[in-house]
Amino acid sequence: FLLFYKNNLMQNNQSYIDGKWINGSGNSFQNINPSDTQDIIGEYQECNSDEFDLAVQAAKKAQIEWANIGIEKKSTILIKIGDELINRSKELGELLCREEGKTLPEGIGEVARAGQQFQYYGAECLRMAGEKIPSTRPGFQVEITREPIGVIGIISPWNFPIAIPAWKAAPALMCGNAVILKPASLTPASAIALTEIIAKQDIPSGLFNLVIGSGSGIGNSIATHEDIPAISFTGSVDVGKTLYANAAPQLKKMQMEMGSKNPLIVLDDANLSTAISCAANGAFGGTGQKCTASSRLIVQEGIYQKFIEGLVEHIKNIKVGHALDEGSQMGPVSNQAQYESNLEYVEIGKKEAKLIHGGNPMNMRTPGYFMEPTLFIDGQNQSRINQEEMFGPIACVIPCKDLEHGLEIANDTQFGLSSGVITTSLAKAEHFKKNIKTGVATVNLPTAGLDYHVPFGGRKASSFGLREQGTYAKEFYTQIKTSYINAGSI
Repeated sequence: FLLFYKNNLMQNNQSYIDGKWINGSGNSFQNINPSDTQDIIGEYQECNSDEFDLAVQAAKKAQIEWANIGIEKKSTILIKIGDELINRSKELGELLCREEGKTLPEGIGEVARAGQQFQYYGAECLRMAGEKIPSTRPGFQVEITREPIGVIGIISPWNFPIAIPAWKAAPALMCGNAVILKPASLTPASAIALTEIIAKQDIPSGLFNLVIGSGSGIGNSIATHEDIPAISFTGSVDVGKTLYANAAPQLKKMQMEMGSKNPLIVLDDANLSTAISCAANGAFGGTGQKCTASSRLIVQEGIYQKFIEGLVEHIKNIKVGHALDEGSQMGPVSNQAQYESNLEYVEIGKKEAKLIHGGNPMNMRTPGYFMEPTLFIDGQNQSRINQEEMFGPIACVIPCKDLEHGLEIANDTQFGLSSGVITTSLAKAEHFKKNIKTGVATVNLPTAGLDYHVPFGGRKASSFGLREQGTYAKEFYTQIKTSYINAGSI
C-alpha cells in the first residue's frame, strides 16, 4: 500500500530558485506521515541565506519582465496551472493527505480548490481595469491605475498546504508580481507539487521561487529583506506579531491571517438536525485544524439538552482512521507537537468543564497521531479552552439565555474570524449578522467552508491588513497610481 504511493507520487525534495531545482545547503528535516509515523515521505534540505538572496534577486529581475507581458498570456498561464491542478486532484490529493493527515475527500477537494483559484485569477487577468475621471481643473484628465508591488513574500501554514499557497500566489501573479514562497516545514511536499506545475509554464526564470526553511530562518529573512516590499502570511498570532515587528522598520505592506475562536450560536427555534450537522462539521471536519473551525458551541437553554444528546450520538459515529482509508471521516492530528498540545488541552478542559465524550488517544492499524473527537459541556466562556485557539478536534458547549446573551458570549474574545447562527427566524438571523463581530458570518451553515471568489478575513487578532481572495485581493497585491494629463497641451 505505502510502496504504491511512494512509487507513484512525486518525491522531489528540493527548493526551486531562479528556474532551477537546487539542494539547499542548510539543515535537513524529515516529512513524516501523521497517519503512519513509520512512513517517511522525504528528507528536505533548508536554504541558507545566500541561496535565499539568490531567489530574491532572481525574482526582482523576473518581475520586471512579467509585468510587461500581456494580460492574455498571463491569463492563459494561470488557467493552465488551474486546469492541471484540477485534472490531477486525486493524485495530488493523496500526496497531501499522506503528509498532512486530512481525509482523502478533503485532500482531493483542497487540490481542486487550489486549481479553481488559479482558473479564477486567470480570468480576472482580463479585468484589471482602472478609472478615468474628470479633473476639477478644466482641460485636465485624471487616470487611476493599478501597478504591481514587486516581489511578494508568501509564508503559508501546514493545515492547507496547497490551497493557501494557491490563493496567495495566484492573485500575486495576476497582478504582475513575482513570488517567494516559504511553505510550512511540516508539509513541504504539497508546495513542491504546486511549484512543479508552475515551473512547467512559459514564465520568466525566477518569477516563482520556492524556498524551504524554518520560520526563524527563512521566515525572518522574508521579513527583513529590503527587496521584498510585501508579505502575505497565514499562521499563529504570536508568529504574526513577531513577523510584523521584524518587518516594521522597512514599512512593508502586510497581510496576515492568524488565530480564531469561532462561535456557533444555536437558538431554541433551530432545526435540530441542521444544528447538529453544522456543529459537528465545523468542530471536527479536518480534525478541527481549520482557522474557521467552531470550537465554541453556544446553545440556548431551551434546546440545550436535546442538542447535546444529538451531537454526542453524531460524534460516536464519526469514523476516525488513516487519511487514505476508504470511509475515514476524521484523520489524525497533523504532527506530534499539535497532538501533544491537544491532549494537554483535554486535561485543562477537565478542570474547566464537563468532558462528555472523547479526549483519549486512539490505537489504529498504523502508528499515528490519532485522538477521539472531544466534546466538553457546561463551559464558561472565560475558561482557557474557550479563549485559546486549540486547533484540534475539541469543542465546548456553552449555555446562553437568548440571542443577545449568545452574541455577548460570541463577541467576548480577542478573535473575530468566523461565526454562525442556527435559527429558523429571518429576523434573528439578520440581527445576528448585524451584531456579530467577525469577518465571516454564516446562517444555518457550518462556520468552516468558503467560496474562492469572495473576500476572506477577520477582525481583531484574527487578521491584519487587506482581505484575501476574490476581486478584493488586488487591493493588497497592487499599488495605486494617479496620473494627471493636461489634454490641452497635447
